Amino acid sequence: MVEYLVVGLGLAGISFCETLEEQGRSFRVISDNSQQASIVAGGLYNPVILKRFTLAWKAHEQIEQLPPFYSKLEEKLGVPLDHPLRVLRRFASIEEQNGWFEATDKPTLRPLMSTTLVANDNNAIHAPLGYGEVLGTGRIDTRLLLSSYAAYLKRKDLLFSESFQYELLQIQDKEVVYKDLRAKHLVFATGYGLQRNPYFNYLPLNGTKGELLTIKAPELKENKVIKSSVFIIPLGGDTYRIGATYKWQDKTNDPTSEAREELETKLRTFLRCEYEVIHHVAGIRPTVADRRPLVGQHPVHKPLFVLNGFGSRGVMIAPYASKALYDFIENEQKLIPDMDITRFRKRYGKN
Repeated sequence: MVEYLVVGLGLAGISFCETLEEQGRSFRVISDNSQQASIVAGGLYNPVILKRFTLAWKAHEQIEQLPPFYSKLEEKLGVPLDHPLRVLRRFASIEEQNGWFEATDKPTLRPLMSTTLVANDNNAIHAPLGYGEVLGTGRIDTRLLLSSYAAYLKRKDLLFSESFQYELLQIQDKEVVYKDLRAKHLVFATGYGLQRNPYFNYLPLNGTKGELLTIKAPELKENKVIKSSVFIIPLGGDTYRIGATYKWQDKTNDPTSEAREELETKLRTFLRCEYEVIHHVAGIRPTVADRRPLVGQHPVHKPLFVLNGFGSRGVMIAPYASKALYDFIENEQKLIPDMDITRFRKRYGKN
């Protein structure tokens, strides 16, 4: 008998497990690594939506929780995960420049957006109008996090590397039984795999496919994140991650030549040096129509919970939403309506 059974070990699953361990709760995890969104994520944490110069959802609360959360993980796992990086938004027009400085006058954005115009000093990048700089930004090495955390759980015999079989789940009033496991609570943190979940597939998880390139560009010599029509994220060793695409129809994890062409076409509009594509990956982001997470308790089966729908900002949202779900279950603290799945209660039983 354990207190929690967690299904899924992406950013959501890891963050919830870490919350459980911090609180001394017993748990087991089942994961088959079928969902690729966390593995292929760019890993940026950035509180500002750079397309519109607006504040990301609950950005201040998330940015406050992020450093201590990942710092504890680094210490526990013995690996470097949090890499502070400057994020610069390239201006393509004077209108964009003006829009940036108008945004810096807003009280919620003022602490997060520099009012100093950053001049371009890199001949390999075409940016005659300079950049705006976002403050408090960086990159989490999501691939290293996932592999290191899975290894950590295996060493403690807490992880079952297998697919979850819904037909074997028995739901009782105050617990669940799965094979030879009994748990008081079952939390599904399966990303886009939620669509196959017979208990939560009524929720409007759409999923958007994202593709990323890794390039080698010895002449680029850039140590800052550059955001233009695509992101350039420095990884070290003259390698950079380029992303990302957003496609709503294709729901496979297969990289496509169309996405590669789209990314390279956008990249060449401002990159002025040679490069080589050395890797190309794809994954389905768990996105929701209203761009808010899916967190909460099943409307009928009370031992069942969901933690999902983080979209492209998983490294920021995951610690925040995990703590909210834990406090909801253990401390009877209400979830904020923005993320509570009760907002979709009317959909239950219609799918």
